[in-house]
Amino acid sequence: MMDAPPPLLWNGAPGRGHTTIILAHGAGAAMDCKFMNDFAAGLAEAGFAVARFEFPYMHKRRLGVGRSGAPDPTPVLLETWRRAIAAVDAAGVSRRALVISGKSLGGRMASMVADDEGTLGLACLGYPFHPPGKPATAARLEHLATLSTPTLIVQGTRDQFGNQDEVAGYPLSRAIRLHWLPDGDHSLKPRQRRSGRTEKQNVAEAIAAVATFANDLAETPRPL
Repeated sequence: MMDAPPPLLWNGAPGRGHTTIILAHGAGAAMDCKFMNDFAAGLAEAGFAVARFEFPYMHKRRLGVGRSGAPDPTPVLLETWRRAIAAVDAAGVSRRALVISGKSLGGRMASMVADDEGTLGLACLGYPFHPPGKPATAARLEHLATLSTPTLIVQGTRDQFGNQDEVAGYPLSRAIRLHWLPDGDHSLKPRQRRSGRTEKQNVAEAIAAVATFANDLAETPRPL
């Protein structure tokens, strides 16, 4: 178990009456990679306070200590998420004004703590429904069938971890809504020559979708 919550990287100031979004990184890139920087900056420009953190394995990679390979075991990842939420609590943010989110692995882990933590909402960017080239497994879908936290999944239509045709057949909770990005892959990037879309357009659309989702939740009271 970890003794302290992970350090937070903020865009915007928390605790000023507006919705705060925690944004977790994916398996292979740090919290300040280009994708994460662009997404955090875009959400901050839309009026949200955004907090980022790193899972222990990624923090060790940054420091150049320990193994730099696979992500931590699931219990460690989930506990890190809980501690990140507690750290945002300590900054004065109510759970009723908190949306937890993440890219790929970060979003999947967020989806596994969302109901227990009682947050306002959940937003996943490129959800890893299954390993590339393999059918979805029950372990990755079971909790999505019963999820009660209002959830947005922003997914590329050709995501190799779950494309539009595959996901259409999954037994997802009615609390989950999907926003499909044209021709996007797992990084939301389209093939510009085929689709006429740019990566910048898809990322901008993803940011706008999350911002609209979070604003809609803030304006719709949930039962206590």
